[in-house]
Parts: sequence; C-alpha cells; structure tokens
Amino acid sequence: MSPSDPSSLPPQRAAVLDFLRRELAAGRAPSLAEIAEEFGFSSRNAAQKHVQALVADGLLEQVPGRKRGLRLPGGGADLLPLPVLGRVAAGLPISAAGVERLGPVGEGGEALWLDRRLFSPRPDYLLRVQGDSMIEDGILDGDLVGVHRTPEARDGQTVVARVEGELTIKRLQRGADRIRLLPRNPAHAPIEVHPGQDFAIEGVYCGLVRRG
Repeated sequence: MSPSDPSSLPPQRAAVLDFLRRELAAGRAPSLAEIAEEFGFSSRNAAQKHVQALVADGLLEQVPGRKRGLRLPGGGADLLPLPVLGRVAAGLPISAAGVERLGPVGEGGEALWLDRRLFSPRPDYLLRVQGDSMIEDGILDGDLVGVHRTPEARDGQTVVARVEGELTIKRLQRGADRIRLLPRNPAHAPIEVHPGQDFAIEGVYCGLVRRG
C-alpha cells in the first residue's frame, strides 16, 4: 500500500508524524509514553490512537511483538529531512543579508521530509522561489527548490548564485572572458558578472517541490 499524503493529516497527527520521523531517522524509536510526554497527552491511549491511524494510512510501520517496533515505511531509506533556509529570487536578486534564514532541522526551523528520489544530486537544503524569471524551466513563484551546496557548476546548469551580496537562481553561462546568469523568461534580462565583482556560486539546483 502506498503511503497517504501527509499534508492531508490533521495538524496534531501531522506533528506526531514529524516527531516520529525525526526520532526514527536518528535511530530512536519512541515509546507510547514518550510520545504522550512530548505532546502533553494525558495518557498513552491518545498517543496510541495517533500511531494506529498513521500505521493504517501507511505512513508508519509497526513490527509485531516489539515494544518499540515503529519504523518508517521501507526503513526510511527514501525519506530525506530538508531545512527550508529562506528565499531566493527568480527575478530581481534578493539581498543575502535580508534572506529569511531559519534554523536547521531540530533547532526550530521549518523542515520537510521528502522522497530523495525527487532530487538529483542530493540537496542540502530548500529555498523558496520569489519571482517568475525561471518559468520556462518550470520553476514558479512559491516553489521550494532543492539546492546541493557546492562552489562549482558547469556551463548550462541552474545555480543559486550570490552577486554583490544578492542571491538569485538562474542558468549559468560561462564564456571565455565573462559569466552571465540567464533567466528563462524573455521578460527578464540576463545578469552580467563583471571582473572584480563579488560573485560566488552557492549551490546547484537539483529539483523542486510545489505545495498546493
């Protein structure tokens, strides 16, 4: 049975699932008592109801006869926790100093558990797109793009770049004596990177998530 969509869960059950995924991915299988304590439930019965519903939905698996027998479907091998670190411009660049940076997984920041097969290569974090300069590549305003952190990229790759302290997502074009960052929307002009400018590649684009 394929797992249900976690986004359709009631908020408290979704929070229980997120807690269990974090713990299980870290190699810890919480007991019902620990789940109840984490969420302030008055008894283990409330925790058990949430767990049973998540198992019925295919979002958790329970090993019979084991007190701490919870596990992620498929052993959790295909689930990847990704922090949402802020925003990146698909249009006019956003000041890097003004990017809404949130904490990493487990430290209060927003994080999503996603199927790693959605991305290639493996991303290190997600950024929320603001703007429409990449629409011809299917990258739309509001999308969450996966970014693989690296200072290197090939000609033609879509990159997250910093130019004079500003962040943008564009297609990289390397020439003999210049670098250009190309939009994928004719309404936007390329960004020319001139010699001596503050320029760095923060990472390469490796897939996206579009939340309804």
